[in-house]
Amino acid sequence: MDKNRLFWASRRGMLELDLVLQPFLENVYDDLPQEDKERYWELMDCEDQDMFNWFIHRHEPEDPEIKKIVDIVRGHTGMQV
Repeated sequence: MDKNRLFWASRRGMLELDLVLQPFLENVYDDLPQEDKERYWELMDCEDQDMFNWFIHRHEPEDPEIKKIVDIVRGHTGMQV
């Protein structure tokens, strides 16, 4: 996915998500292996409320591929338990 499109896809309807996803995209995304980049693209198709709940550890994603990228994002944004 084009980085510019990904930037706009990472801008969500919730400020809390913007504060997590934008720095991750700017600081970590480029160094990810291709399969994790593709997981991030899949994450962008998820609902904002689901992502928010996953990032604050209220729920875990059912899809193991989404869980992998959620764990990576958490680990790089200080949201790990």
